[in-house]
Amino acid sequence: MKKMTCKQLGGACDLVFEAEHFEEIMRLSKEHGSKMFQKGDTKHIEAMKAIQKLMQSPKAMEAWMEEKRRLFETMT
Repeated sequence: MKKMTCKQLGGACDLVFEAEHFEEIMRLSKEHGSKMFQKGDTKHIEAMKAIQKLMQSPKAMEAWMEEKRRLFETMT
């Protein structure tokens, strides 16, 4: 089981996610982000806006995802 924080995944807090696979940890992060958005958490909303900007460039988004995947692979 690997652990990463919300901040390590582009978010705004130190909540720790645990998962065996990168896709699973990204799903957990997305669910958390959705909850924080619904609560109106401004720090998380700002983090989401930054990711939305990345999504405007497929190459930039792909590079960001690969960076996060590599980081996940180094985690214990």
